[in-house]
Amino acid sequence: MTLQHPAERGGDQRGRFERMAETASNVTGSPVFYGFCLLLIVTFVVVHVTPVPVSWMIFVGDMMAAVSLLLLALLKNTERRAEHALQRKLDAIARVLLEEHDGGSHKARESLREAIRMDENV
Repeated sequence: MTLQHPAERGGDQRGRFERMAETASNVTGSPVFYGFCLLLIVTFVVVHVTPVPVSWMIFVGDMMAAVSLLLLALLKNTERRAEHALQRKLDAIARVLLEEHDGGSHKARESLREAIRMDENV
């Protein structure tokens, strides 16, 4: 287990977890997942209003807790990847501005072009 920033793991190539997190982020942002969450909440309310066994109440509560925990982990991963992408873009802009001020080569400009297109890979 590594404690690196999620965007820095594996270099420029995205690993299995990053691809899974991207897919999960797309799924959880969909109307279908929103409907699933509404259904889970309605089930939670119905189970607590009707006389059902306590085991069902515990099961539904555990399901809501599990979904909440997974969404929290996914949100944090997505937040950190976006933060890292933004920082890389700001660093590239700063390099270009310094290069333009110093009258140097155009190497930083190419780096900026790569950073701007970086969101396609994140």
